[in-house]
Amino acid sequence: MTTASTQNQWHQELATLPAWLRRPIGKASEISTVQRIIKQRQIHTICEEGRCPNRGECYAQKTATFLLMGPTCTRACAFCQVDKGHAPLPLDPEEPQKVAEAVGLLGLRYSVLTSVARDDLPDQGASWFVATINAIRKLSPETQIEVLTADFWGGQGDACQTPADLQRQRVATVVEAHPACYNHNLETVHRLQGRVRRGARYERSLDVLRLVKAIDPTIPTKSGLMLGHGETQEEVIEAMADLSQAGCNRLTLGQYMRPSLQHLPVAKYWTPEEFDELGVIAKNMGFAHVRSGPLVRSSYHAGESEDWQREN
Repeated sequence: MTTASTQNQWHQELATLPAWLRRPIGKASEISTVQRIIKQRQIHTICEEGRCPNRGECYAQKTATFLLMGPTCTRACAFCQVDKGHAPLPLDPEEPQKVAEAVGLLGLRYSVLTSVARDDLPDQGASWFVATINAIRKLSPETQIEVLTADFWGGQGDACQTPADLQRQRVATVVEAHPACYNHNLETVHRLQGRVRRGARYERSLDVLRLVKAIDPTIPTKSGLMLGHGETQEEVIEAMADLSQAGCNRLTLGQYMRPSLQHLPVAKYWTPEEFDELGVIAKNMGFAHVRSGPLVRSSYHAGESEDWQREN
């Protein structure tokens, strides 16, 4: 397919987006303020790398979700816009300090730290989360910090350590830094995990949330599902029930939006009414905080005081 025909196909696909998925990008001046601070420090945000549909709104509010450990992921999830590769760049030793400076300049009261998967690192980046948390707290001690980590599965440790042992050790490293919330996304229902999340496993992700609660029951846990890969409502409800049984406190439900023609096509656009219905079901299951809507993402409005204060 030629470049021109590819662009034409992509424009046609964008033109078919339902009205509820269209939104203004935001004021250029407000967007550029955040982008300037990020680019000057050569750090990354998932807002840009993942082409989040809410980045205009979040930038206008001077908020951002920082993407640690570079822009290249060692996994190859079929839904994600972030670049993939088996040989990402070495860690920037100044990144924790740079992120802390950006948090201070933006005046963030609530900051979200996520990362690419770094299966190439001995601890898969667990200690890097801690280093960044500590750097932020040193410069902005009042800022609440949420983490959104990978599953920390794989790699090699001592001869007597199993992959499960390593996962628990890495999760514990982050939990012991006492984040305001620990997020790990399930992303999709059980049946579609292999197609959507290459390299990840359904139970393995539930185990992350279980581990957090086992290590420190006081830390709120959160997870998210993207709808639109071909799941049924019954499968979504089953996944929500599994998350609830794993001790998950907070839930986000949003619409998958295809980043490019090289990514998985959208099987269905769920309506706002369907999201509302799922949100009610989730609240009735006992989730303390639920955000359910087409444009909801895992870090969307993550720091609103009414949300996290109500649970603590």
